[in-house]
Amino acid sequence: MDKTPIPVLTVQTAPYEDQRPTGGGGLRRPTALFESQRNYLPNFVQSLLSSVDLRDRQGCTMVVGSDGRYFSKTAIEIVVQMAAANGIGRLVIGQNGILSTPAVSCIIRKIKAAGGIILTASHSPGGPGGEFGVKFEVANGGPAPDAVSDKIYQISKTLEEYAICPDLRVDLSRLGRQEFDLENKFKPFRVEIVDSVDIYLNLLRSIFDFNAIRNLLTGPNQIKIRIDAMNGVMGPYVRRILCDELGAPANSAINCIPLEDFGGQPPDPNLTYTTALLEAMRGGEYGFGAAFDADGDRYMILGQNGFFVNASDSLAIIAANLSCIPYFCQKGVRGFGRSMPTSTALDKVAKVMKVPVYETPTGWRYFSNLMDSGRCSLCGEESFGTGSDHLREKDGLWAVLVWLSILAARKQSVEEIVRDHWAKFGRHYYCRFDYEALEPRTAYFIMRDLEALITDKSFSHQQFAVGNSIYSVERTDSFEYIDPVDGTVTKRQGLRIIFSDASRLIFRMSASSHVRATLRIYAESYEKDPSQHNKEPQAVLSPLIAIALKISQIHERTGRKGPTVIT
Repeated sequence: MDKTPIPVLTVQTAPYEDQRPTGGGGLRRPTALFESQRNYLPNFVQSLLSSVDLRDRQGCTMVVGSDGRYFSKTAIEIVVQMAAANGIGRLVIGQNGILSTPAVSCIIRKIKAAGGIILTASHSPGGPGGEFGVKFEVANGGPAPDAVSDKIYQISKTLEEYAICPDLRVDLSRLGRQEFDLENKFKPFRVEIVDSVDIYLNLLRSIFDFNAIRNLLTGPNQIKIRIDAMNGVMGPYVRRILCDELGAPANSAINCIPLEDFGGQPPDPNLTYTTALLEAMRGGEYGFGAAFDADGDRYMILGQNGFFVNASDSLAIIAANLSCIPYFCQKGVRGFGRSMPTSTALDKVAKVMKVPVYETPTGWRYFSNLMDSGRCSLCGEESFGTGSDHLREKDGLWAVLVWLSILAARKQSVEEIVRDHWAKFGRHYYCRFDYEALEPRTAYFIMRDLEALITDKSFSHQQFAVGNSIYSVERTDSFEYIDPVDGTVTKRQGLRIIFSDASRLIFRMSASSHVRATLRIYAESYEKDPSQHNKEPQAVLSPLIAIALKISQIHERTGRKGPTVIT
């Protein structure tokens, strides 16, 4: 321990008006803004730390990790210096600053920390020209609820100073404890650098039958897998767990070195940005493929010959096969949760299993309340976030291990499992159109006018004829959620049009960006007849998409000819 006490400084600053967390206590902005705007990061970190009551903050433990993107090391140093100055007693940090979002949640819960700070912008691009983010996890290991986000924002608007120990330096590469004496502090400030994978791996061992998965990957009837970590945080986890622990060959894993710019590609696991993985899978050599986003909470599943499993189907298939997982055999299944835009495929499974389904706004924080109250065992979102009550975050690797467990138990291919599921429950054709980087005012007015249109009484029971298809409107609304645990009401979470045949159109603004807006259109159509299960989703959904484009006028009002991304 350094004998000379490190000074604690109070630095004068001026507030920023744009530091409202976008949900879950997270602030995501262009990296250049964090680098160029004076005190931009310290201001938000101080607001975040000050949102924790002083008596709870003094001497407490918090967890810190990052997805390794550009600016992370600089940001971690600032977070450490400010945590020390604000009375935090101990920080637990992943080696070299690397911790996946599920691992942070896991460690918070394991050591009963007061919360955690994750430096990530999720699936957004990295590098100097990309995005950077700061996300706050609370004591249950989940994203900050809206009340905490609101408190952070209110503090940020009047902030005049922040506390920092600018001379404090931590060696992120050295495992173990580092202690620092601070001026006017009775106890030393402690930093513990931990292995990024260990604690999380131990949790997974308690959930899954690793022997069954290992036999699938190494036994006489082994399948070959291809896993793309997309140069994000998941590289060390994939190598350690899937390769070292479960026996997959080292060359099964690609893009496993975390890079500050993720190799120049958005670390977003969808068909648009995983073309190399898709081509490898189409070759027929591999029986199972998966990809992860930058911070490891999202995933994508592919079968042999590039067979794509959409996120809503994946969630429903996992729900229908929970008996393959020892964790659920021991604990049982209490209920399911899905975000409102996620397809209703999960609902069909829940009906057969006789468990409730909770339909929530988009955002994992809504599931956390349900899980904390014992209502929900499995939940997911259409953006490839899936998880269970083992954590309070979505968990990409957990979902991949569930799939491998299902393959091991059922001894079928990915495609066979999916097609069997459709035959039993019906197929939910589903598609999402993303219109990214829109001018915010334009997107706002499109949604405002659309809400006025569809909630008008004259729109109810209207019919739309597209080709040979006729769609009759059954009901419309602006989605509102009442939390069954605490009664909190969350309004204006997307516009829904539900037709008489149970088809759905949903329009929703994404809250994840700051400078530009993203408007998403979701289309869903249910087909029970197995003879109709081999069609292309966009072909089936084209009449619904035509209706969506007609009533929203999005192409005319934005000058766009089509969506940026289709998933």
